[in-house]
Amino acid sequence: MSDLSAEGQAARKLIAGASRIVGFTGAGISTESGVPDFRSPDGVWARNRTVDFQEFLSSEAGRIEYWRQKVAAWPAMRAARPNAGHLAFVQLHEQGRLTALITQNIERLHQRSGLPADTVLELHGTTTEAVCLSCGDRITSDEACRRVAAGERAPRCRSCGGLLKPATISFGQALPHDVLLRAQAAVEACDLLLAVGSSLVVEPAASIPRLAKLAGASLIIVNRDPTPLDGLADVVVRGEIGAVLPALV
Repeated sequence: MSDLSAEGQAARKLIAGASRIVGFTGAGISTESGVPDFRSPDGVWARNRTVDFQEFLSSEAGRIEYWRQKVAAWPAMRAARPNAGHLAFVQLHEQGRLTALITQNIERLHQRSGLPADTVLELHGTTTEAVCLSCGDRITSDEACRRVAAGERAPRCRSCGGLLKPATISFGQALPHDVLLRAQAAVEACDLLLAVGSSLVVEPAASIPRLAKLAGASLIIVNRDPTPLDGLADVVVRGEIGAVLPALV
């Protein structure tokens, strides 16, 4: 791997020597698969009005707008396919060294790439399903989108009549406590945290790399752009994830 930069060589050495690796991924690994970008100046959030969780609960108009945005975004999410970056984490798992994959992403490309579902911890939920906020019943996003297209502009649960919502975490909605606890336990037990494609600015997810360092783990950040935690990392590698990560692994 002589074509790697000095930073890449250092990261590759750390990865080769680690036995309990936790992956942490953000939008950057998924945009390379064609998943729409949310946070950038021309991303989804910049082009749409934000409907937070309280507005979804209290306003029929808010629910209609929320579903409109989700239905518009779903085809690209559905069409996306795992890329070489996702497959690099699968390789680590097959080597028996990936203990958990913590992700901010919602399209389940990690599971579709071959990682077992119980290895992937979804901090922000998933857009592949819709969940009833009353009884917890779930349906696929394909079914939910068909119902919206058929005229149910803000569909309700057919089991109990409760509000049906894409199973993603909205602004103002609490992250799943059980997932946070599992993520914390995984990070505290790892010897390397591999943070890939995250801006590391959204809390509480962005605190996970700090927790790893406090627990004594090494930290590698792989990202196209600088992050606020670059100074905390043992190694920072710049570049396109699909090209860089397989070379490191």
